[in-house]
Amino acid sequence: MTQSEQRPSVWVGHIVLNVGDVAASKAFFVKLGMRDVEPQASVGILELRGGTHLVILPTDHPAAEDAQASFDLMVEDIEVTHASYLEMGIDPSPMTSNKIHTSFEIREPGGHRITVNSTHVSDHPV
Repeated sequence: MTQSEQRPSVWVGHIVLNVGDVAASKAFFVKLGMRDVEPQASVGILELRGGTHLVILPTDHPAAEDAQASFDLMVEDIEVTHASYLEMGIDPSPMTSNKIHTSFEIREPGGHRITVNSTHVSDHPV
């Protein structure tokens, strides 16, 4: 069996975030390390590890003051990521830990809170 046959046969294709200022939110996520795959002003399409796309769409209804994004992010090294976000001026919350993850929150320019989690990916090919 090849490595690609060992991977799960499905994955998340697209996650969507509606924001008031597409360019500001897109620049924020590029700064985090996502790849801009559709450089146009009216919409943002950013690629994450594994090929999932974050689609940033304009809205006339900004996020509520304390809106939680409908997705979270996962990183290889939570401590290094937290420190690098501090250096970038992203202002992450303090880290917390539970049985599964160490995590912190960031806020993107559209107002959404996004949880950033430590990885718990299995040692199987993904």
